[in-house]
Amino acid sequence: MLDAEFFRRWMTAAAAAVDREAERLTALDSPIGDADHGTNMQRGFRAVEVTLEKEAPATPGAVLQLAGRQLISTVGGASGPLYGTLLRRTGKALGDAAEVTEEQLTDALRTGVDAVMTLGGAAPGDKTMVDALVPAVDALGASFRAASAAAEEGALATTPLQARKGRASYLGERSIGHQDPGATSSALLIAALVEAAGE
Repeated sequence: MLDAEFFRRWMTAAAAAVDREAERLTALDSPIGDADHGTNMQRGFRAVEVTLEKEAPATPGAVLQLAGRQLISTVGGASGPLYGTLLRRTGKALGDAAEVTEEQLTDALRTGVDAVMTLGGAAPGDKTMVDALVPAVDALGASFRAASAAAEEGALATTPLQARKGRASYLGERSIGHQDPGATSSALLIAALVEAAGE
């Protein structure tokens, strides 16, 4: 069973991963975006970490909803609303339970990913964060490690794609050959689950 402490560890591990990889995320964003994805995500997840230390929500759902609200209020561009929606909707789907199963997390995360697709109008293959998140949720039933590997693979697979959504879509064919920064940061978020579980 996964309790609030597990979800706090997940967010803390995600914050550390984003911190480590901020420069790489910004470098990926440079040719196809505003060259600020790393710094934006770093600022957002640092705020999440600080807020969770102060408030310490008592349930898994409350941890994710609080994290989502922080990301919406502190991350610039489209990433704030998209990541915020992902975590808030996942948290909402988990409800008020003090502990949840991995299966419940999988179902809730699927709800969160569906909300992201609705908000951004993106589908798999559009070269967005969805390309990492959808395979991750599909593999989550097997294990956190399988989900992390699927997300990483999904992020790498965005390189040859032409962007059909988001800022990168304005570049048309020039977006081909660049790994999507949103898919890359999403893979970091999923990889943080492995760390939170101590696998």
